Amino acid sequence: MTDILSSAPQPEIKKGNDEVIPKAVLIPFILLTSCFALWGLANNMTDVLIAQFRKVFTLTDMQSGLVQTAFYGAYFVLALPAALFIQRYSYKAGVLLGLGLFASGALLFYPAAQAMEYLPFLMALFVLAGGLSILETSANPYIIAMGPQETATRRLNIAQAFNPVGSITGVLIGKFYILSQLHPASDAERAAMSPEQLSTIQTAELDAVMMPYLAVAAVIVVVWLAIAFTKMPKAKEVMVSDGADHSMRATFARLAQKKHFVRGVIGQFFYVGCQIGCWSWTIRYVMTQVGGTEADASNFLLASIVVFSAFRFICVGLMKYIAPEKLLAALALVASLLVLVLMTVGGVTGAYALVGISACMSLMFPTIFGLSLQDLGGDSKFGGSCLIMAILGGAVLTAIMGQLSDSMGIQAAFVIPLIGFAYLVYFGLKGYQIEK
Repeated sequence: MTDILSSAPQPEIKKGNDEVIPKAVLIPFILLTSCFALWGLANNMTDVLIAQFRKVFTLTDMQSGLVQTAFYGAYFVLALPAALFIQRYSYKAGVLLGLGLFASGALLFYPAAQAMEYLPFLMALFVLAGGLSILETSANPYIIAMGPQETATRRLNIAQAFNPVGSITGVLIGKFYILSQLHPASDAERAAMSPEQLSTIQTAELDAVMMPYLAVAAVIVVVWLAIAFTKMPKAKEVMVSDGADHSMRATFARLAQKKHFVRGVIGQFFYVGCQIGCWSWTIRYVMTQVGGTEADASNFLLASIVVFSAFRFICVGLMKYIAPEKLLAALALVASLLVLVLMTVGGVTGAYALVGISACMSLMFPTIFGLSLQDLGGDSKFGGSCLIMAILGGAVLTAIMGQLSDSMGIQAAFVIPLIGFAYLVYFGLKGYQIEK
């Protein structure tokens, strides 16, 4: 079973050359790349919600970390159904379904704000992230299929390079619209307020959360319409007479035998946990180590995303001269050293080390994704869904960090990213290699 990319009346895409983005699919590539920016926006608006909800609902670090558990737990739950949906229909159908659920989840922030309770927001985030799970399961392998296999990793890195554009926008919205409207009252002062006074403050703070998500929903609808009415290339699965069993059980059995793929799934679990953990607890770390308000501390989160964005483009350029796996291993090693600095030194130095980690993380997701899907052939759709399911690391490891922060302090919590980056050093040096 193989993926054949076609889109009449577009000319056939010839594989075996070094063209990164074939001209025949340039417009579909641009439209699909806009989706990468959109889920970057959603991811980093979610990072801000941890600090917002912690203050509004007076939560512990562990409780506020449930934001990421709901968000990235949805990735795990929906990734496999997304692969089945794509197999039955098409990548384009998967993209449209994902965008539809994304918009629906964003719209659910309105009734959640009216309810003024934590659980409805978690439910809205689950629906929203379920859409993102389907969207990413569709878009990542779709980009890989849009050209020669030889340039697949570079092509995916180019598309992923626009993900931080949305991330920066998400942090800016969080800083200047959501966090800026947090009432300065402390937890103790809120506890002493009358129910009516507290309700008035919470209503204003939750409205600040609701409005940006309603605006995002409107943008998603526009993108949905643009993709729906554009002729997109179709990557069809064509059965070849190789005698192989292409049932789900047989497919996963073959994937389990691909040791480099299994190691890649583990690597993706660790990477996403590292990224989401670092970004989710940046505001908390800075407030503890440097001081200031949530809005002040968000400057470091914004700097992290900007650095992440800049180095994504730099790394795409470096891949012309340095093999992706070697670059991955080198940056994972540097990230490990920076984690040790923020854990042991702390203060402003530790905060800047935390920003520096984002530079190292910039190429990791698409590089792990591309390296892991090598040599999978027609099993790449289900392989891609497994890699998206590995995003569960963002839910599990972020929650563990929250628990460690409550019991041992925020610096100790970063032992989790340290373990993750150490594994990625191994993956980049040896784990990615295909065993025949």
